Amino acid sequence: MLFAGKVVLVTGAGSGIGKATALAFARHGASVGVLSHTVEEVEAVVKEILEIGGAGLALAADVADEASMRASVEHLVRAFGGLDIVVANAGINGVWAPIDDLKPAEWDETISVNLRGTYLTLHLTVPHLKRAGDGAVVVVSSINGTRTFTTPGATAYSATKAAQVAMVQQLALELGKAGIRVNAVCPGAIETRIDENTEQRGASETAIPVVWPEGDIPVSHGKPGTASEVADVILFLASSKARHITGIPLWIDGGQGLLR
Repeated sequence: MLFAGKVVLVTGAGSGIGKATALAFARHGASVGVLSHTVEEVEAVVKEILEIGGAGLALAADVADEASMRASVEHLVRAFGGLDIVVANAGINGVWAPIDDLKPAEWDETISVNLRGTYLTLHLTVPHLKRAGDGAVVVVSSINGTRTFTTPGATAYSATKAAQVAMVQQLALELGKAGIRVNAVCPGAIETRIDENTEQRGASETAIPVVWPEGDIPVSHGKPGTASEVADVILFLASSKARHITGIPLWIDGGQGLLR
């Protein structure tokens, strides 16, 4: 029970990495705020948490909207009495397209969710982490924009993921004196549903003509990782076992980024 007595907020927790992370924290004794813009999803995750004997709270909010995020954070703190750990996971792939085809509105949407959403999550939770005295933040970035740059048309997405790592490293110093550790995980190919919400255009114009016949993930022979494998690393970084680790991007890609 690594997190007994701890209160955790996980954004983008309705599915995929966020859901796996919320459930993992609950299994280890934390009270978990499960936040997503989809009410039905977060309620279903909280139901699963309760079924395993954990404590969870469904929070419906758009991470890019200040008012709904502020209300959700305040609701969580009132319900559980504080906040110790934040996992800023919410994000979208958005539109992947050649830069001369990518529309300004498409660029803005990706920046809004992935970057403004991360900013608002931290802006609104850090005061509570400071009160906790030994808080931890884990931001879910990506190998895109940090280790690899070959995903066709992913300029907006890669820019946000690179910016998230810059934020983590800046804030590791800024918040270290308050006892708050800030780290990032950078997953590679993971079995989630995020690709279902990805629009891609003009891939043939920007694709890099390289093929790996045996798969581009060396450690798993091309098989994607799982959301639970990412959750395990997030729990480690948020735990006392990582008490001397801050300001790092940790790649969870089975070596994929070394090839790409």
